[in-house]
Amino acid sequence: MTEPTSLTRVHLVRHGEVFNPEKILYGRLPGFRLSDKGQQQAKVTAEFLAELDVAAVVASPLDRAQQTAAPIAAAHALAVQVDPRLIESRNAFEGRTFEAGPAVVRYPALWRLLLNPFRPSWGEPYDEIAARMLVAVVEWRDAHPGRHVVLVSHQLPVWTARRALERVPLWHRPDRRQCGLASVTTAVYRDSELVGVEYAEPNGPTANTPGSVGA
Repeated sequence: MTEPTSLTRVHLVRHGEVFNPEKILYGRLPGFRLSDKGQQQAKVTAEFLAELDVAAVVASPLDRAQQTAAPIAAAHALAVQVDPRLIESRNAFEGRTFEAGPAVVRYPALWRLLLNPFRPSWGEPYDEIAARMLVAVVEWRDAHPGRHVVLVSHQLPVWTARRALERVPLWHRPDRRQCGLASVTTAVYRDSELVGVEYAEPNGPTANTPGSVGA
């Protein structure tokens, strides 16, 4: 009789709430850190993952992801590792107080950015986001078979990766992303076969962060 194959789980964690009183679309801009509430959300998610056999905690290089990863790593006596592939998506509206939508009508020079919302034309293409995220997922999965790996990223990269894993179209309505603050989206593998995608909100339902690009 063959021994059952153990499962490997890669947890994609979205960072917590960011301190952003001016509601800037911060994207990849430096200096945007977690709010007090965001730090508490990170701790709650760390407690949610604390009893798992976590082999590695890896984060985007941006401050908000690093801060979210810190209590998760500490709970397992691990250092936070950095993977640039987990970074926020590029976005042409970065640094503004509005994103792609009706407000762009007031700025004719930006209309060209709305030519193809299915790509999208205003930022990093969805297929490129999915490609870099899934390569990271597979590499970290293969590095720690039969265990848990935590990858801390941002809303749009996590949601795009999930849609790619579930083999559904990558374009979507941003207001319909199931990816709350400090949420956990889990890819479950048996060897290299994806056998399920799970989702949890340790902090309860949270709205999309206002004033962020992908968040």
